[in-house]
Amino acid sequence: MRPPLHALLLLIALLALPMAAQAQLYQVPGANSPTTKEQVPLYVPQDDKVIGRVSIPDEKLAVLIQPEGREWREWRSHTLRLAIGGLAIGMTAVLAIFFLYRGTIRIHGGKSGRLVLRFNWLDRFAHWTTAVSFLALALTGVIVTFGRPLLIPLIGHQAFTPLAEVSKSIHNFVSVPFVVGLLMILALWLRDNIPEKADWLWIRTAGGLFSKAGGHHPEAGRFNAGQKMVFWSIVLGGMAMAATGYLMMVPFAFSGIGGMQILHVIHGLVAAGLIAAVIGHIYIGTIGMEGAFDAMGCGEVDENWAMEHHRRWYQEQLRKGYVENRHPAE
Repeated sequence: MRPPLHALLLLIALLALPMAAQAQLYQVPGANSPTTKEQVPLYVPQDDKVIGRVSIPDEKLAVLIQPEGREWREWRSHTLRLAIGGLAIGMTAVLAIFFLYRGTIRIHGGKSGRLVLRFNWLDRFAHWTTAVSFLALALTGVIVTFGRPLLIPLIGHQAFTPLAEVSKSIHNFVSVPFVVGLLMILALWLRDNIPEKADWLWIRTAGGLFSKAGGHHPEAGRFNAGQKMVFWSIVLGGMAMAATGYLMMVPFAFSGIGGMQILHVIHGLVAAGLIAAVIGHIYIGTIGMEGAFDAMGCGEVDENWAMEHHRRWYQEQLRKGYVENRHPAE
C-alpha cells in the first residue's frame, strides 16, 4: 500500500531540519555562503587571550589559550626556584664569609653574671609562634616548589605524592598561627620599632659589627636599626604573603586567571626575600652574637650585653627600677 503524498513530504521535511541546522552552524559569521567544518573558527582571538564559546555558566572555561600562562609556567618552574635558591644560598655564603672574618661577636667586658629582663613570657610566645610557623611555611613551600626536580629523583613519585599533599595541607593550616603571631608582635613591639634619628648612626656604622675591637656599638633603644628592619620586613612581608596566600586558597573568587598568576608571583618573591632575611636573623641570634639567644631563650640577658648593645634601653630600665641586678643562681 503506497503512503499518501503528504506523509512523504512531512518525512522529507523532518529529515531536512537537522541538515539545515548543521549548515547554519558551520557558517562563518558575516558570510552568506556556508563553509566546511574545517573552516569554522573554534576560538575568537583577543589581545591577551583566546576565548572559545561555551554554553555552561562557568565562562572561565571558555579560555582556551592564555599566552601569559606560558610565561607564568616558565617563571614558576625556573625563575622562582632561582630566586629562592639564589637568595638563600647567597645569604648563607655571605654569612659564612662574615663569620670567618668576624667570628662570634663576644661581650667585650665579659659576662657580669647579673641578668636583666629583656622579654617577658608574652613577648617570647609571640616570637616563637611566628618563628616556628614561618619555618614550617618555608619548609613546606620549598618542598612544593623544589619537589619535582630535587625530591622525585631521590624518593620517587610514589613517596613524593603524599609528601606534597601533606606539605600543602600543613602550609595552609600553619598560616593561621603565623598570622596570629604577626598580629601579636605588631601590637607588642610597634611602639619600639618606630624609626628615629639615632638609627642613622647605627646604619652608617653597621652597628659596629665589623669592628674587631669589640664593644663599639652605637647607642640604641629596645631595638636597634637592624632589628627594626627585620621587624618591618617580617610584618609587612608576612602580611603580603598571608593576603596573597589566602586569595590563592579561594581561586577565582576575586580575580581571573591573570590575577591569580600575579598573586602567585608576589607570594613567591616575598617568600624568597623573607627566607633570606630570616636566615640572617637566625645567624645573628645564635652563633653570630654571644648572649643574643638568651633574650628569646629565657627572656633575660647579661647586664654587660644589655649595656653594650642597647645602652639607652638599659638605662631606661635602670631608671624605672626594672633592673634587679640579680645573679642567675638567685
